[in-house]
Amino acid sequence: MVAATVIGNALEFYDFVTYAFFAVYIGKSFFPASTALGSLLLSVAVFGVGFVTRPLGGIVIGAYADRVGRRPALLLTIVLITLGTLGLALTPTFDSIGWWAPAIVVTARLVQGLGLGGEIGPSSAFLIESAPDGQRGLYGSWQLASQGLATLVAGGIGMLMSSILTPAELLAWGWRVPFAVGLLLIPVALYLRRAMPETLEHGSAVGATVAPVKVSQHGRLILLSVLVVLGGTVSTYVGNYMTTYAISTLKLPPTTGMAATVVVGVSTFAFALLGGWLCDRVGRRPVMLWPRLLAAVVSYPAFMLLVEQRTAGTLYAVAMLLAALTAISGAASLVAIPELFPRRIRAVGMSITYAIGVALFGGSTQFVITWLIEVTGNPAAPAWYVTVTSIIAVVGMYLMPEGRGRALEH
Repeated sequence: MVAATVIGNALEFYDFVTYAFFAVYIGKSFFPASTALGSLLLSVAVFGVGFVTRPLGGIVIGAYADRVGRRPALLLTIVLITLGTLGLALTPTFDSIGWWAPAIVVTARLVQGLGLGGEIGPSSAFLIESAPDGQRGLYGSWQLASQGLATLVAGGIGMLMSSILTPAELLAWGWRVPFAVGLLLIPVALYLRRAMPETLEHGSAVGATVAPVKVSQHGRLILLSVLVVLGGTVSTYVGNYMTTYAISTLKLPPTTGMAATVVVGVSTFAFALLGGWLCDRVGRRPVMLWPRLLAAVVSYPAFMLLVEQRTAGTLYAVAMLLAALTAISGAASLVAIPELFPRRIRAVGMSITYAIGVALFGGSTQFVITWLIEVTGNPAAPAWYVTVTSIIAVVGMYLMPEGRGRALEH
């Protein structure tokens, strides 16, 4: 049952983040501009468009999951992400169909955002509701671990493509291959999700006798949760930007840039599970807070080292360090938030929290750091964005209630 959630979640994030890894080539294919920077900025801006519909997907699909069930909601998100990926994989270039090309790509990103916005709440709720006693942290950490798996696979395929194809071939058609691979795996995810059990309780005595719960009653929890999410979100998308950063800013070979994504994926997968295991033993708050605080401290020195020593080894070391800290903290966060909501609004509460945090900060991160590098002339400028948002997140983490050992509220 965990496999159905993990594989489906990984596939959805794979399709979504693959865009980030190939932003340089997608920008040149669909967004013509007078300069390479202008094309890249347009491309990463459209990456951000995919976050606009996340709150809508979170509200609509999250509420659907709380009313009808986790399984039908998770099947719906797979369908939406499929439609979005088809649009990206099959759309002709700007040179072929003119302005229809960017219009279709924007629409595809909006549909992908709708599906992914509705994925987090139901999948997180399912994982912690199906966990044995004392293992909610470990089970829930598969939410972030699956995202690491998606990053690993997307980066691995990107690395393979960049090593066997010329830059001209990558631009002409090579960047489409990872999207096609994702489409081939979607039937597997659909099959597994159709067979998964349902963890939403229907018609129970609790549900029949307790007054309805409204999301508005948990406004403080949502606000604190958004603060918690924003720190990990910015760090995550800075990590996902490493490929573009390595190619466009550090002037490293495309294969080296793609390999950094593989490092991020491996680190996220491994350290997310470590974070889940730890938060079952020492609590959610310390595992959320201390790695995030450490990330605030080390980000700028790490980026300065990377700028001064523009080697593959330094790139991989910095990527691994930041991804590890983000994964440990993020895994505990994605457990701590949904377990504090009552079951009847758990999916929609988590969806709204995550979607707002990611829509406001995740969608803008790549555009902001690309712009910061240009206007400041400082290649280490992304680190300041990580530092500031991490400090804000630490405040939210400190004020969050501790959920370890607490029974899930019905």
